[in-house]
Amino acid sequence: MPTRDFATPSPSGGRVAGAYVQPLLELAVECGVGLPALAVAAGMAENALSPVPESLAASDYVRLLDAGAELARHPHFGLHVGERVKLGTYSVYGLILLSCRDLGQAFAQTLRYESLAHDLGRSELGVQGGTAVYQWHSHFPHASRHLAESVFAGVRVFGNWLAGTPLPAAKVSFTHAAPADVSEHYRLFGPDVEFGASTHCARFDAALLALPVPNADVGLYPVLQQHAEQLLQAKLRSQGEVGIVAQVRASIASHLTQDTASLTLIAQDLNLSPRTLQRKLSDADTSFQQLLDRTRQALAQGYLLRPDLSLTDIAFLLGYQDQSAFNHAFREWTGESPGSYRERRGKP
Repeated sequence: MPTRDFATPSPSGGRVAGAYVQPLLELAVECGVGLPALAVAAGMAENALSPVPESLAASDYVRLLDAGAELARHPHFGLHVGERVKLGTYSVYGLILLSCRDLGQAFAQTLRYESLAHDLGRSELGVQGGTAVYQWHSHFPHASRHLAESVFAGVRVFGNWLAGTPLPAAKVSFTHAAPADVSEHYRLFGPDVEFGASTHCARFDAALLALPVPNADVGLYPVLQQHAEQLLQAKLRSQGEVGIVAQVRASIASHLTQDTASLTLIAQDLNLSPRTLQRKLSDADTSFQQLLDRTRQALAQGYLLRPDLSLTDIAFLLGYQDQSAFNHAFREWTGESPGSYRERRGKP
């Protein structure tokens, strides 16, 4: 069985559909967090969430998750966001899932069309012997645990809904460390939850892939699939106009912690010569240094919303030799120090 369809866009140019943002906003409001305060805490304009935008940057969504968890003082914010998913949460591809004959076909559609709902990561499915292995590869590997937990909770809840019955517990693995309280994880996924794993994944009996979707309107599948394909191709064409910029920023992000985000190595990643890469970036009205600075700034602002990361930790994650170099760069970007930026958003 194929393990992947194609990679979804990188963090720099990725988007999240407004429908996918809705469960997060609903939970925040239920917890007493106003949308203006949530937006400001995530580094967005005060009115950015009202009305709910048609889409927003994937990086903004990641910051909203952390800001919501912090403002609500909710240790399981991501899990509970995922539990709130509905049919409409997944946009047009949610309708496709409802027209699939079985869970296997639903997973196949997820591999291809999940980017119509969000560009937060990509799914992969393989079968090893009699075990199906679902993996989710985050486009934001340094995001807090709330992102991956929201995705897996959503898959679990929507899977139960598609099957028309609670599915058997699966072995679920997360790359992040275990939180202090894992009772909600056990309630949602079952007793076999692993933390500190090498990848975010779920393992389950492959026979479940043949489980039918009750009341599926399979006759609608060809029409919905054609519509989704048109939307997907339009999205890919629009991203192609800035494709080299998105690819470079994604490669930079993956190299930062090793302090190897150089023009030469990024060019090697993209199978280009440094001169050709410079020319392509010039044609896109930017430069390697500008993209390096923008990527670092975007990541830094997200990291500063996480109270578990010290300024020294953040400097390391961004590829700086010491905290003073990071402080200087951040002040150049924003006009304030990292500490002031964090304090202004109510972080410890």
